Order: sequence, then C-alpha cells, then structure tokens
Amino acid sequence: MDLLRRLRGNHGGLMMHQSGGCCDGSSPMCYPAGEFIVGDRDVLLGVLDQRLDVGVVPDSTPDGDDAVPVWISGSQFEAWKHTQLVLDVVPGRGGGFSLETPEGKRFLSRGRAFTEAENASLAASPPLVGADWENGSRPELPTEAQVVAEASDACPVPGQRLT
Repeated sequence: MDLLRRLRGNHGGLMMHQSGGCCDGSSPMCYPAGEFIVGDRDVLLGVLDQRLDVGVVPDSTPDGDDAVPVWISGSQFEAWKHTQLVLDVVPGRGGGFSLETPEGKRFLSRGRAFTEAENASLAASPPLVGADWENGSRPELPTEAQVVAEASDACPVPGQRLT
C-alpha cells in the first residue's frame, strides 16, 4: 500500500492489469487510471483500497483515487481462476511500462490454489467484467482484511512452517 500511495501522489488515480506475457513477462502492471484500455471481457480481480492498513476490514467501498481496480484478460482469468493471486512488492526493476519502474521495486504476483469449497463459491458467482464495470457494477464489500504485512500471511510458501 505504501508504494501504491506514493505512486498515487505522483500520478493520481491508478489501475493495475495482470500481464499475460510478452515484453513485460507476467508481472502485474500499474498504470495511471484510464491509461490502459480495459476490454469488455477483461475480468476484475478486485479493487485495492488505499485507505486500508494491515488487518483492517473496510466498512465502505473505496472511490476516486482511493480505489485501484485490478484486471486480467478473460483468457488469462480462465487459466488462473482456480488461484488466489496475491500482489506483493519486492526489490527490483518493474516492467518497462509499469509506474513503479523508477522506484527500485516491482510488483509481483504470488499464487495459492483455492480449496474445493472456495472454487464452488466462486463458480456460483460470476466475476465482473469490463462491460459490467462500465455499466456501474462494483464488487461486494470484502468481509475480511485485504492487506497483510507479508505475502506469506496470505500465500504461505509450501513446506515452510509459520510460527
């Protein structure tokens, strides 16, 4: 969240798109809001709420520059829909088109396979796509904290015991 807040201060509202490859690999890419054209069939993975800190559950939907929608192409979503994607920030150089590139940090996606129960719940509720967003639809308010101190808090490393 600190990096997103710094980028918002420099660039205004933000949006992210989980890249599917090509010149920037498969990194999550951060753009000024509206600079990346979201397709009608792109899938909304979630909306990052820059008002939140670690462990805080939101009590209202973010809007304006506090909201950072995160998108993925429809075909990429089909390949990854069984996986929780966790956005992390690590040292390194960001993708050439992503706003964090000059910051000495880069966004990184980590993944955790959903359980059978989670997959069933997700299958019962179709995701929002670009056309829905354009028509004013927004995701439901999360009931759990969305920001963690370490990526391993949301996406444990297999074989590593947490203490």
